[in-house]
Amino acid sequence: MRNNLGSYIISLSVIICACILGNAWKSSHRKLSTINVTGLSSRDFGSDLIVWNASFSKKSVTLKDAYAILKNDAEQIRTYLLKKGIKESEMIFSAIDISKDFETITEKNESQKQIFTGYLLTQNVQIESKEVDKVESVSREVTELINSGIELYSNAPNYYYTKLAELKIEMLASASRDARERAEKIVESAKGSIGDLKSADMGVFQITAPNSTEGYSWGGAFNTTSKRKTASITVNLDFEIN
Repeated sequence: MRNNLGSYIISLSVIICACILGNAWKSSHRKLSTINVTGLSSRDFGSDLIVWNASFSKKSVTLKDAYAILKNDAEQIRTYLLKKGIKESEMIFSAIDISKDFETITEKNESQKQIFTGYLLTQNVQIESKEVDKVESVSREVTELINSGIELYSNAPNYYYTKLAELKIEMLASASRDARERAEKIVESAKGSIGDLKSADMGVFQITAPNSTEGYSWGGAFNTTSKRKTASITVNLDFEIN
């Protein structure tokens, strides 16, 4: 009788343990059933800020003369830009860079020596404006200054967007919706449904020229040479599967 009772208790214990372990396995298995999806959002937009840089220089045997000539050029450039509609507040003239210029002379015995030829003074002017089209047009017309005897070296303008933070937030929301829709369609096709969101990670945020072949980088490209731009962002989401 005692042996039968002992066997009954052992059997009951085994059944109880099996039930506990079975429920624990189901619970853990359900938590591990997740789906990972990537959502994408892309927007085309135009730049609302332009930054244009140009430099000019003058050379003279005396520093005083070189400075006077450069100062005169700076005033002519300022006057020209004002006539073109550029505001005084949009112009920034940098400090003057001064360097000594030398010419290498080879003598009859083939020895070389440096001959001082004058002081070279260089100054940079930067235009930063929200009137993108106007400044872009002026940057293309500066040959008028060159023709007047001013040695102006114009760089290609750089284009920016001042509302990038707001755009990024909107695109994150759009990419998240796209990821959820993808997850729902995948799981529904398998006769299931998605559950709670387990994790979310933002992918790479990129700004490139529209319809360009610019390469994507892990750090995120940031195009400043094109006035029109395309922004793209990805979001990785993990959902539970019910």
